[in-house]
Amino acid sequence: MSPSVQSRVSLDAGRATLAARLSARRVEIERAVMTRVYGVSDPTGGDPEYIDGLRAAVSAALDYGFAGIERRAEHPPPIPAVLRAQARLAARNAISLDTVLRRCFAGYALLGDFLIQEVEDSELLKRPALQYVLRAQATLFDCLVEAVTEEHTGEAQRRSNSTEERRAEWVKRLLAGELLDTAALEYDFDAQHIAAIAAGPEAQEALRHLAETLDRRLMLVRDGEETVWAWLGGQRRIDPAETERAVRDGWPSRLSLAIGESVDGLAGWRLTHQQARAAWPIALRSPPGLTRYADVALLASMLQDELLASSVNELYLSPLSADRDGGTALRQTLRAYFAADRNVSSAAAALGVSRQTVINRLHTIEDRLHRPLNRCAAEIEAALRLEDLGHPLLPCAAFSSG
Repeated sequence: MSPSVQSRVSLDAGRATLAARLSARRVEIERAVMTRVYGVSDPTGGDPEYIDGLRAAVSAALDYGFAGIERRAEHPPPIPAVLRAQARLAARNAISLDTVLRRCFAGYALLGDFLIQEVEDSELLKRPALQYVLRAQATLFDCLVEAVTEEHTGEAQRRSNSTEERRAEWVKRLLAGELLDTAALEYDFDAQHIAAIAAGPEAQEALRHLAETLDRRLMLVRDGEETVWAWLGGQRRIDPAETERAVRDGWPSRLSLAIGESVDGLAGWRLTHQQARAAWPIALRSPPGLTRYADVALLASMLQDELLASSVNELYLSPLSADRDGGTALRQTLRAYFAADRNVSSAAAALGVSRQTVINRLHTIEDRLHRPLNRCAAEIEAALRLEDLGHPLLPCAAFSSG
């Protein structure tokens, strides 16, 4: 084997080992990147779908960076589709390209810091090889910036050119609190309102049918290619049970639907939409059908608030993981207990164990948490539901300023 081939083989092995070592620190790196991303511009309180996508985008960006370390520069990995989609979502949420690119750069710089640290600690790569890897990372970052800029700019341009999109922008400005003439929207803002969100090619027709069933006036705007925002307005307040019956009897079984609560006036029109938006990420993670804000209010707040989600996990779930099975039996017991409306006998029957076994496990849980279940049941149930939805519950340290 010639010296040049040996050198290339050695470089490939070093890069592969470096990528593996960084991958082993993935959770730590992801926490640090999320902290930097939030530090650039805190998205808390914004669109729940965008906040949810931000987490997925950070994860995909790390995969992209790790793959770039391991591959040769002439065979770079493709730009992850989730990063392109998140750039378009940012444009739809009026998040500036500058903010998006500053977040990208923050993540790129932080990954570079970890990379240098690993090289210094392990002496995996000599200086020329390290320079090669850093140049390859810079090239990957340039490709990422180009793709993100293209997607963001293109989406912003498409929105400004469409009459329907201009109407949607008008609605968003009204939602943001601007004082605008609402006559052109042909909707009674002094009425009682229920906001709804759905997605898919059948969403608009399904929402029209729902409005007819409930005898409500309907206002629809698109948010992106498939998502539809709706308001159902009328002079009387609709009982939630009436809405649930209408959805059960006429809503397409394959479509998800998130709704806010019935409130009146322009302020209520804004509030019920905020509730529907908060419930929407939960609807997307749940089986198709109705997700009502009142049923998922705490869960929705946890999805939008990383500190709350992480703190609840640390306080109420992490202490259960000390058992040999990682806390699986205790978690299953809690899920059965809550599903049975906190009835011990019903939970025992569902689990196929004795009533005393369930009582003993609940006592163990209280001992681990150092508090009675009746003082923290709502928080534990919400944390378990968040786990069931596939949300990455990170420790609180993920959002420290370190």
